[in-house]
Amino acid sequence: MPDHPELANRLKEIRSEAGLTQAELAQRVGVSRKTINTVENGVFVPSTILALKLSAALDRPVEKLFALRNP
Repeated sequence: MPDHPELANRLKEIRSEAGLTQAELAQRVGVSRKTINTVENGVFVPSTILALKLSAALDRPVEKLFALRNP
């Protein structure tokens, strides 16, 4: 699985805590379920706009979802 070692990603954990499926979160932010899956698995780094939409949909600061490792 490709990974972006510079980006810490807690999307799956926080989505699960919110009780949402990938499909439900995808619908809330206007992307496909596959997009959510690829972001969660570190295959795809979200755009700033998508990261902000995910933050709003999950009611969490974007820094709780994504952060730089060893900035």
